[in-house]
Amino acid sequence: YDGKCVFCRIARREEPSTALLPCEYEDLVCFRDIRPGAPHHYLVVPVEHMGNCKTLKTEHIPVVKRMMEVGKAVLQRNNFSDLNDVRMGFHWPPFCSISHLHLHVLAPASQLGFLSRLIYRINSYWFIT
Repeated sequence: YDGKCVFCRIARREEPSTALLPCEYEDLVCFRDIRPGAPHHYLVVPVEHMGNCKTLKTEHIPVVKRMMEVGKAVLQRNNFSDLNDVRMGFHWPPFCSISHLHLHVLAPASQLGFLSRLIYRINSYWFIT
């Protein structure tokens, strides 16, 4: 836990202004992005502080898979069912504003605006899927 990390505080329910969405896993939380790039824009975050995506190792594959499951589930609970029109990924350092691992879940990807298409561009130098 890092008391200076906003995602650690959100995950511990210490930020009352951020509503947590239902999540199947106790080690993950999900909430809406404060600057949405699409009509549906959620962040899936581990409760335990983890560094950015550059620190991921082979043993983290199960948690990343669970993060993606949570992303798909929150979309479906919010009546978005076209999982072919979804963009999920991580910002690559130094392009991440918060250095606590977080998966961006955006939908419909076909409705991303010009700037969002750049910021969340698939497998670009700054955003990896």
